[in-house]
Amino acid sequence: MSGTLAAILGGAAGAVALVGIIILLIWYCLSKNRSVSRTSETGSSDPSDPVGRHVEVELSMRETRRFQMEELSLATKNFSDKSLIGVGKFGEVYKGLLHDGMIVAIKKRHGAPSQEFVSEVHYLSAIHHRNLVTLLGYCQENNQQFLIYEHIPNGSVSSHLYGAGIDSREKLEFKSRLTIALGAAKGLAHIHSLSPRLVHKDFKTANVLVDENFIAKVADAGLRNFLGRVNFAGPSSQVTADEIFLAPEVREFGRFSEKSDVYSFGVFLLELVSGREATDMASSDSSQNLVEWVQNIQDSSNVSIIIDQRLGNSFTAEGMGELIQLIVQCVEPSSERRPAMSYVVMELDRILEKEVSLTTIMGEETPNVMLGSQLFRATK
Repeated sequence: MSGTLAAILGGAAGAVALVGIIILLIWYCLSKNRSVSRTSETGSSDPSDPVGRHVEVELSMRETRRFQMEELSLATKNFSDKSLIGVGKFGEVYKGLLHDGMIVAIKKRHGAPSQEFVSEVHYLSAIHHRNLVTLLGYCQENNQQFLIYEHIPNGSVSSHLYGAGIDSREKLEFKSRLTIALGAAKGLAHIHSLSPRLVHKDFKTANVLVDENFIAKVADAGLRNFLGRVNFAGPSSQVTADEIFLAPEVREFGRFSEKSDVYSFGVFLLELVSGREATDMASSDSSQNLVEWVQNIQDSSNVSIIIDQRLGNSFTAEGMGELIQLIVQCVEPSSERRPAMSYVVMELDRILEKEVSLTTIMGEETPNVMLGSQLFRATK
């Protein structure tokens, strides 16, 4: 009898242990799934997933650093004019050297302490990606607010394209520009893939920086969230250098979305191709700026007028044609007809890979311009 009882008790204990193990396994799987959904919708480890291959994702949950005013003052030599490197929408931007040797960019503005400010910093500083400028921390003291970012040494792409006194022809040949475009596209695609999704709202060529290896890093993602409500003047015949990057639905209704970022990215690509600001007239005898010209490109047969002459013979006609077709899709006036950034990433990757392959096989003296009618016979 005692043997039977012992067997029953032993079997019951084994069953309880088995149930416990099953519950632990279920809990582990559910926790892992929740973790994946928090990081990114493109964080797939499936090698057949093209977006997962191209958009590298990482969401760090480390503690956001709170800097002291004294530390920032020492880093910038009391916010001296020599440390001032620019002025942006948030405020003045200073270059600083922290006591641990790290070089940072410090954005400064007047503002009362706010928990909303801190919460936004915590959210944005947790987003990490190879092609995004990292927000390191913040400071709120003496009715001033500071955002501290990693410093990117080679400045903005705009300064290399049309900045005064900079000669970067060697660095910015066509394949280099494609590589920069691909990196910036990956950065944008990453923030669009987060849950909840983040819209940049201020993407422009000046906000694409390049590091010492000319790797593109998108700056100021989400910065407009600190600025409160922004009023837009609406349609105007005089478009500023910043407004040219705004999609029609943003200028008219203030309606931001992932697709408005795509429009801005298309304008960025146009500046990469032309080497000029998009507000410039397409040619000396044109009444259209570069964006308007591209949007009406079916009526033109001479795409060479918008291509940066400094590119020389560093590109193939096929590669340039496909890139301009992608630009046309991105700056489509209708937001519904624009592609997603994940598609833009895949297209740029494909164009770059083909361009590298063709120029390697055919050499750098490949003919580089074909008629616009040939380039765009398949568009729209």
